Amino acid sequence: MDRWKGRVALVTGASVGIGAAIAKSLVQHGMKVVGCARNVEQIQKLSSECVSSGFSGTLIPYKCDLSVEDDMLSMFSWIKVQHQGVDVCINNAGLALPEPLLSGKTSGWKTMMDVNVIGLSVCTREAYQSMKERNIDDGHIININSMSGHRVVNSADAHFYTASKYAVTALTEGLRQELREAKTHIRATCISPGLVETEFAYRLFSENPEKAAATYKSIKCLQAADIANAVVYVLSAPPHVQIGDIQMRPVEQLT
Repeated sequence: MDRWKGRVALVTGASVGIGAAIAKSLVQHGMKVVGCARNVEQIQKLSSECVSSGFSGTLIPYKCDLSVEDDMLSMFSWIKVQHQGVDVCINNAGLALPEPLLSGKTSGWKTMMDVNVIGLSVCTREAYQSMKERNIDDGHIININSMSGHRVVNSADAHFYTASKYAVTALTEGLRQELREAKTHIRATCISPGLVETEFAYRLFSENPEKAAATYKSIKCLQAADIANAVVYVLSAPPHVQIGDIQMRPVEQLT
């Protein structure tokens, strides 16, 4: 990770869970991390914790709604002015809403697509353009995907979310191909976790917190730090090695 010290990483959805763990880990490794989310207060608190822990990097909070393109474009413009640009982009922000295919609300489907697919794509495009205009040839774009991007579980509440994550699988491979055609050494990687103990299930089952708690108690889940460790592993790979997709699930997880 030494080559990343002092360089700029963008982590979306950095206020809680996996995003917060990734941001903290990259700061610990000496990176300058712009952490964005709608709830910037939690990132500010995490930034203070990084300072008090004596980490060599810095965490810069930025308020951004990943469903609003103008917010994202403004964020990249601000990063360009304040920090030259982005060298690493971690597309972590994502959400699931319980909207089945046969009875779900169109508004819920659009929200999932806006954040999980369109927001990810806008950040990917803008990060690449930032790298290109500064002749950064060793950048990295990492999409935090899901095992739901690789198989369909028998849960109606998750089917549209699953479709959005299948899109992330396709987008990451398409990105890899376009980067190769562009003759750049910028790399693209997916990390696809199974069940991770975060706030995710509590948001999905917001009207039934007992169901969320039961989900996490059913097996020994992955922790957010496990995903952050995978990000560090990916970024630490030698320049000639491209890690396409890391699929990781709890040992006890059946599907």
